Amino acid sequence: MPRYAELIYNGYWFSPEREMLQALIDHSQKHVNGVVKVKLYKGSVQTVARWSNDTLYSEAHVTFEDDAGAYDQADAAGFIKINALRLKLLASRAKRSK
Repeated sequence: MPRYAELIYNGYWFSPEREMLQALIDHSQKHVNGVVKVKLYKGSVQTVARWSNDTLYSEAHVTFEDDAGAYDQADAAGFIKINALRLKLLASRAKRSK
């Protein structure tokens, strides 16, 4: 974001590099939606709830003890297997949103 802001500040709104960064930002936000409930009190803000149909959060995956086999302790030996779990969740969300 600092690079994006710098491009805009320096007048490069129509530059190819700003447009490439914009495409990256737009793509990363494609599934960002939902509702956030906040509590306002004496100048502070606290998030108290949030909902989204496209969330990657899954009750079945939030614990390593009883996660229906989604996480195996042996996977810790390899970064690729751990990263693959994130990609599987993304694929699952993509199937749900079709």
